[in-house]
Amino acid sequence: MEFVLDPPYGVGPLRLGMTPDAARTALEFLGPLPPNPTGGPLVHRPSGLGLSVGVDAIEVWRPHDPVDTVTYRNVNVFELPALTVVERLSEHTQLVPDGDGFVAPELLLALWRPFAADDDPDEEEGYFFQSVLVARPGYYDTPAEAAARAAAGQPPGY
Repeated sequence: MEFVLDPPYGVGPLRLGMTPDAARTALEFLGPLPPNPTGGPLVHRPSGLGLSVGVDAIEVWRPHDPVDTVTYRNVNVFELPALTVVERLSEHTQLVPDGDGFVAPELLLALWRPFAADDDPDEEEGYFFQSVLVARPGYYDTPAEAAARAAAGQPPGY
């Protein structure tokens, strides 16, 4: 199954701002919902792909089986090497290094890996991105930025 990243709106059938009940209903079509200690709806597909839905963000984890794909602008963010993903996405948006990952501030999209191993494909956790997060506007705001947004009459998250 292909999951298309649609920042800042969602991932595939999952939309940011969904109620927990709506998110659970959407996730039930994708696989069984195990208990989640953090409380938000979470599913793991047989491919290993994981999806976690919050009100302000959706996180997707890399599958171990390519039967499930995650794409943005026809770029498979988990199948291609991390630096190739960065190169291809940089054609469409600015990407800023963030530790061993990258953030596309205009898209509210974050790509993560636990460490960089850009030259060693056998080191999968560093050679490939391991998760991607799609967030609502305001997700990365500091308290001061959130206060300024509220003072300007903008609703939280937009």
